[in-house]
Amino acid sequence: MPRPVTLFTGQWADLPLETLAEKVSSWGFDGLELACWGDHFEVDKALEKDSYVRERRDLLEKYNLKCWAISNHLVGQCVCDPIDQRHRNVLPDRLWGDGDPEGVRQRAAEEIKNTARAAKLFGVDIVNGFTGSSVWAKLYFFPPTSQADIDAGYKDFAERWIPILDVCQENGIKFGLEVHPTEIAYDIITFERALEAVNHHPAFGANFDPSHLIHQFVDPAEFIAAFPDRIYHVHVKDSKVKLTGRNSILSSHLDFGDPRRGWDFVSPGHGDVKLDPIVRWLNRIGYQGPLSIEWEDTGMDREFGAQESLAVVRKADFAPSSVAFDAAFQGE
Repeated sequence: MPRPVTLFTGQWADLPLETLAEKVSSWGFDGLELACWGDHFEVDKALEKDSYVRERRDLLEKYNLKCWAISNHLVGQCVCDPIDQRHRNVLPDRLWGDGDPEGVRQRAAEEIKNTARAAKLFGVDIVNGFTGSSVWAKLYFFPPTSQADIDAGYKDFAERWIPILDVCQENGIKFGLEVHPTEIAYDIITFERALEAVNHHPAFGANFDPSHLIHQFVDPAEFIAAFPDRIYHVHVKDSKVKLTGRNSILSSHLDFGDPRRGWDFVSPGHGDVKLDPIVRWLNRIGYQGPLSIEWEDTGMDREFGAQESLAVVRKADFAPSSVAFDAAFQGE
């Protein structure tokens, strides 16, 4: 059977959930991956009101939509990050508090634990998100940076995240890190290092998103091949490398959408991500979860893009063969 295709609501959180659900249903999506911001899925309400989860479920069912995962990227980012004003802009007042950095990190960690508890109540077993990182800013090793400096960052990650992962495991939840620049893991080598830091915790895996690998010149299919048992959820998102000889893959401190950037996110099918090898590897590892479109393209109307993306993913997805192609030529 084809995999279900969902839309991640993070880039649509300016719309009330019911407005978005009505649109997405009419476009032919199978479900939504609910973001834990806007009014789409509110963790505190899910834990405070018995009726909240049922109301969310009823709303989805009204539009014949399902949900396989919820996502709390914004809060997760604050668990390990050095905290500054940028984080204030993505957190509610109850988590920002007085803005003391360590207090923010601790409240964010508790909120991710609560997200796992809320996911269980909601009836999904995947929470996606970010981890943040205390060492991302040390990406370029100058002033001279030792492996001891980096090890300290992975130790900090483990100390903050193992208790969260334990709560996930207690509640039957798997956490899918969207492997991504600015996180503790942003490519194959750093994801392996993150796995080792948390002692290969069974609750820790990947929300596989090829768009964050392709502009680093990492083959997304190789990531699946490297971690076949850790692909907990899949995003479909695309990125286009646009190096001209004048710009940089580091993006030159330019905003998304600026034509001078060395790369940018684009609607699926318009960039450098090749879906065929990804689908073939997902078939090899037996992944049958949703393909969740995370739509970002500053040059395209998002409603047009979401519908076009759905058609692209439907066309690209296929089931594995159940027989060898030359079986008909072999004698009994």
